[in-house]
Amino acid sequence: MRGPGPQRTGKALVGLTLAALGVVYGDIGTSPLYALKECFAPEYGLTPSPENVIGVLSLILWSLMFVVTYKYITVMLRADNRGEGGILALLALVRTNGGSATLRRNLVMLALFGAALLYGDGVITPPVSVLGALEGVQVAAPAFGTVKVIVPVAFVILLALFSLQRFGTDRVGKSFAPIMVVWFITISIWGVLGIMKNPVVLKAINPWYGIDFFIRDGLLGFLILGAVVLVLTGGEALYADMGHFGPRPIRIAWLGLVLPALMINYFGQGALLLSRPEAVSNPFYELVPRVFLYPMIVIATLAAITASQALISGCFSLTRQAVQLGYCPRVTIVHTSAKEEGQIYVPAVNWGLMVLCLACVVGFQSSTRLTAAYGIAVTGTMSITTVLFAHVARFRWQWPVWRVAVVTGLFLIVDLAFFSANLVKFAHGGWFPLALAFAVFALMTTWKVGRRIVSEVTRSPLTIDEFVRSFGKSATHRIPGVAVFMNSDPVGVPSILLHHLKHNAVLKETVIFLSVRSEEVPAVDGSERFEYEGYGQGFHRVVVRYGFMETPDIPAIFPSLARFGLVVAAGQVSYFLGRETLLPTGRQRLSGWRKRIFIIMARNAQSATAFFNLPPNRVVEMGAQIQI
Repeated sequence: MRGPGPQRTGKALVGLTLAALGVVYGDIGTSPLYALKECFAPEYGLTPSPENVIGVLSLILWSLMFVVTYKYITVMLRADNRGEGGILALLALVRTNGGSATLRRNLVMLALFGAALLYGDGVITPPVSVLGALEGVQVAAPAFGTVKVIVPVAFVILLALFSLQRFGTDRVGKSFAPIMVVWFITISIWGVLGIMKNPVVLKAINPWYGIDFFIRDGLLGFLILGAVVLVLTGGEALYADMGHFGPRPIRIAWLGLVLPALMINYFGQGALLLSRPEAVSNPFYELVPRVFLYPMIVIATLAAITASQALISGCFSLTRQAVQLGYCPRVTIVHTSAKEEGQIYVPAVNWGLMVLCLACVVGFQSSTRLTAAYGIAVTGTMSITTVLFAHVARFRWQWPVWRVAVVTGLFLIVDLAFFSANLVKFAHGGWFPLALAFAVFALMTTWKVGRRIVSEVTRSPLTIDEFVRSFGKSATHRIPGVAVFMNSDPVGVPSILLHHLKHNAVLKETVIFLSVRSEEVPAVDGSERFEYEGYGQGFHRVVVRYGFMETPDIPAIFPSLARFGLVVAAGQVSYFLGRETLLPTGRQRLSGWRKRIFIIMARNAQSATAFFNLPPNRVVEMGAQIQI
């Protein structure tokens, strides 16, 4: 966990708080579009009677207070990896802190599955938010508010949103903060108007009404949690986005505007149902005065796009972290801002998400059907985060066992209750995020295992020190220039060097064995960036370290090597890389289908030249066939 660091104040704090509104709270902020409506969906058989409405509102309020305010805002924002949050940041902490090797390995697998579930969240959030916003047309103009109208419009909006991603989140999202401020203020106004007409709804502040709802309705009270959880969507997002804004702006935005606005609107919707039970078909838009319906649909659609953008950008960041941690092949990563390191665009992820999101719109056709799939992804990730947090609290923070059991036990009871309530929706769409998560999980683990096998097969038995000693006895001709041999093993001699000597019998005067290592921290301090060792005879070993939130840039490191007495002119450097042709004919411990998947992933991975930002006209590649 990082130290407290400098406290931002004044304009800087206000700016970050507003930015957090636009990025962090888009998902949870648009939940009023569909959450309360789904609590009274026909499949639950729950009538909007005063006891049921007040009981459900009490559940919503105290779920937000416990899960978001206490678990995430108060506790989880402290569990950071040098300022970065999210499930992969927890994964990095688990891998480096305490417990048995078996426990850590199992938790790593659990964390990977949780990360895979986040992709499911990223696929479902855009269509459910946009469809939920557009369904207001059914209230404003029932004749036009049909699936045949709403689905095509949602399709076009999402198609445009994904097509604009290549211009960068800075351009696409520069107006998100004002949109969300307008959104939260507006839904608060409608909520206040609703409460004023039926203030008895404020009784739901008393948690007893939520408890009484469980006692009265038994199994139905438990199953309704499958809909109540929709008010919590986005809790993981505020934790994952901590590194962009810091915990303080996120807390201020939540307590100062987001939480009050959400609860006022939910209570306003509840007050409306007490007066007009027939409004249960869409209480959010029924609460809006008719004259403001169309402007509200526009505002809601813009807010839904904001929620979608937050999840799309989150999937970009998640993919970059997975690449750096070795769970994903190299992919093209485009930096869309010269000022902000975190603003990136990943074309492969963008188009993959677009296809899946558009398929969801066409396949599910309504927010109601999509919410059945939504809950499992959200609650599954919440539960996994709690388990990982328990390990961090015990072994990194040195909490006593009883404290870990009490705090995380409470979290897990609530998380698993929500998750269990959503499992009944498996056949009605809940299978979709789980199937997607298992597919992503299989790809990530296959890549990790496959790369380990390739490294073992290609590892040279000859160390750099042994090679240099034997080289002194050879008569190999040396020519001017600098040769950089990219080497995944920082100790052994890269096989490409031995092939080069065998076929060319000549070597540059300066040889650098360069290894790039990904550290399980977001960013590496400048003082820890390099490891250097000189062997004489013009041979040097350099290890350069990057964090999982950084992108390697090899040519940019050479000026920094002057501190070691290694002066390199960029125009003198030749980069030597190995190109592997993989064959699924070896006897390695990897099943046949996984071998084939790994080979396909390797063939489609971004080239090392592009990933490390090497100048193509200075790169020499030599191929080799490898059996796996």
